[in-house]
Amino acid sequence: MAKGRIVIISGPSGSGKTTLYKMLLESPRLKGNLVKSISATTRSSREGEKHGREYLFISLKMFQHKINAGHFLESQKVFDNYYGTPKKVVKDLLAQGKHVLLCIDVKGAKVVQKIFPNAITVFIRTRSLSVLKRRLESRGQDDPDSRELRLKIARSELKEAKLYDFQIINDRLDVAYKQLEDFVANALVE
Repeated sequence: MAKGRIVIISGPSGSGKTTLYKMLLESPRLKGNLVKSISATTRSSREGEKHGREYLFISLKMFQHKINAGHFLESQKVFDNYYGTPKKVVKDLLAQGKHVLLCIDVKGAKVVQKIFPNAITVFIRTRSLSVLKRRLESRGQDDPDSRELRLKIARSELKEAKLYDFQIINDRLDVAYKQLEDFVANALVE
């Protein structure tokens, strides 16, 4: 059986990357061949999230233990919480010929690309920082200081976008999704 590949989606908070990630996992064109890796995190679950479905919710102490034990392919502190991609799960899925979809930040993506240089990378962005700011405000999830921090990090992440195989400006979700699905489907058959 052919080995699978890693597909990485990154982008600033508020760019729509998680929505596009979820849509891609449901793609009829890719269903069965594209699977998600469930990341571990130290953040609390949000309403509607379930342990083992969206994330593996673990304590900071357990997360640090797993870092020290070499459990993660990559792990990063994002805002006030830690996130990590379980190494064994990803390697097992790849060995089964599955393509593994990761929705991770820019720093984590760099780490994964060093280990898997044939990873397919896509950066999701908004047309401008002012659009991103409006999206963050309309979500109502963060206080003004947190939104400013997210915008500051977004500026830094946008500088890394040129290192990705493909960039998508997410102005219209349906158009952005079509671009993402087409790019990933074509990249996986190369």
